[in-house]
Amino acid sequence: MGYPSVDGLQKLLTRDIFHYAKDAKKAAGRALGTLVEIITFYCLKAWGLERHTAIERRLPEYANSDITHNVEYSLHPAEELRRVEFGPESLPLTARKVLKAIGSAASMGPTRSAKSNTLLTKGLVLRNSCTLCDVGDAFLNAYLDDLDAEGGHYTVVSLARRPFAIFECKRVGVEEGMRKGPQTIEKAKQGAYVARSVSSLQKVRLSNGALAGFMQMKNGSFRCEDYYGMLADVIASDDPELLSRFILTVGVVSNHGNWFTSDNHNKELKVLAHSYDWLLFLTDGAIAQFIEDLLLHPAKEFEPARRAFVQSYTGRKGANRFTKVRMALDADAALREYFGAHEREIEGWFNIIAPARKGLRILRRELDTLRRKKWQEIHP
Repeated sequence: MGYPSVDGLQKLLTRDIFHYAKDAKKAAGRALGTLVEIITFYCLKAWGLERHTAIERRLPEYANSDITHNVEYSLHPAEELRRVEFGPESLPLTARKVLKAIGSAASMGPTRSAKSNTLLTKGLVLRNSCTLCDVGDAFLNAYLDDLDAEGGHYTVVSLARRPFAIFECKRVGVEEGMRKGPQTIEKAKQGAYVARSVSSLQKVRLSNGALAGFMQMKNGSFRCEDYYGMLADVIASDDPELLSRFILTVGVVSNHGNWFTSDNHNKELKVLAHSYDWLLFLTDGAIAQFIEDLLLHPAKEFEPARRAFVQSYTGRKGANRFTKVRMALDADAALREYFGAHEREIEGWFNIIAPARKGLRILRRELDTLRRKKWQEIHP
């Protein structure tokens, strides 16, 4: 890493980018958290999962729908509805315009009113995973396909309300003069609670310290086995009883002084590792490389990412165009190119905390297996 630590990077960003802010260090810290989210999302894009992905959608707890939790990314069974061509005069592509272009969705079930979202603004800012409306037990999302001077295309996809996987990012900065952030353990507990409460496959700690999987069947009987063996069985299965309310939970944590290292777990990291099905550790070196290659000294083809980042942090409200939700279109293209060209290298950015002795390619294979299930039969 070209910098002594992510703390050093934060200080550099504080000096060069966030000097206008009242608390420049805190602003730089929040931006670092945003970068962890962006890295995670563009990995999902590179893995071919974008059109299964919703952002910050509320997810009910298993068998307890009174309590819901916002999750950063949820992956849903998807059915492509229509691909639509549009011209430059159509901008902005608001949810209402898109719904009008594809015709009434009422035939799919009770439809709620259109969201106040815009897939693409006149200023060419893209909304990733743009939700249009809720339709019965599904919701409609729009995804931009392409755009040039003559116009472009977007695709509307119906996503089932129940996801098959979730991703959450956890990062807490360290205040000056402190050994660790005061909210670290609280954020870890919050993430752990969500990870343990949303899926039908429950975790149970046995008296010998082993982790067991626990699931109630429709006939009232219970299945209890080694957790990771049972997890593999559920993912490989085509049984609707096992899959219908199962959710694979994935956490992404970054260091920055609080999570220690992937080999030296503190209490917070242990809490998360024992709660998520997969816990990925995004290294300091990975964040440093992302910042160096895309935000500080990018090659010419990646300059739009740097420009969008700098333009987002000027002290003006509503100017942000470099987040997981709102991304300048040319920056999106640069990020997609970077993540496509560096796919194998980026896999090395993550260390696997849990499950032990498994690699990122196994997680990708599990996600691919889940997305290919016959979900219309599982969720009739």
